[in-house]
Amino acid sequence: MSKTLIIADLHLTSVEGEKLDLFCRFCQTEAVNADQLFILGDLFNTWIGDDISLVDYHVAIDCLKELTKSTAVFVMIGNRDFLLGKKFEQQSGCKLIKESHLLKHNDQDYVLVHGDSLCTDDIDYQKMKKVLRNCLVQSLFLSLPKKWRLKLSGEIRKKSIEAQSYKSEAIMDVNLDAVNELMAKHPGANLIHGHTHRQNTHLSKAYTRYVLGDWSTTSGNAITLGETLEWLKIH
Repeated sequence: MSKTLIIADLHLTSVEGEKLDLFCRFCQTEAVNADQLFILGDLFNTWIGDDISLVDYHVAIDCLKELTKSTAVFVMIGNRDFLLGKKFEQQSGCKLIKESHLLKHNDQDYVLVHGDSLCTDDIDYQKMKKVLRNCLVQSLFLSLPKKWRLKLSGEIRKKSIEAQSYKSEAIMDVNLDAVNELMAKHPGANLIHGHTHRQNTHLSKAYTRYVLGDWSTTSGNAITLGETLEWLKIH
């Protein structure tokens, strides 16, 4: 029986610490025994380009490289690490995947997304995302020196935090109409996503929506697909 693990929203930083240790232990103990691992966005808290961030995150990259000797690892970009590129794939051994990704396991289909595309009520965020994902904007940003990239990404993050302080919880959650529209394209499938950090299982008549939570310095969470779907607590 094949085994698949699915995680999201680790938000690893370039500073070595307890969360990075937790992730590496997860790779060495749980993930190494799986056939494949899917990381549904925001593995890294900030990614300012492969040329710089591969060095900053070398410990995590080394953990992934070792893991991919036994386990296929698929990484989906999130709203924090959307600048992951080809050099990341080459050095980590991972494969970047786009959303929506359809995963078939046994007789069940699962639609995998990061989740931010479903938060359509957050109009300001969706406008900012459209600008940041523009190819010309990204090319210009990646041409800047490291200190300028760090300053710009820090300012963007600061404004994002300020904006979140006055947004309602409902606005920052997924819009059910957007979810239903997505799932209508995949009849019979279930949905797995992250981004909102609200770990839960939502049942409906047409599908089940599994929401992955974020990781702290002491614990994380994963979905395991084996004979059945199960939640896994990571310590």
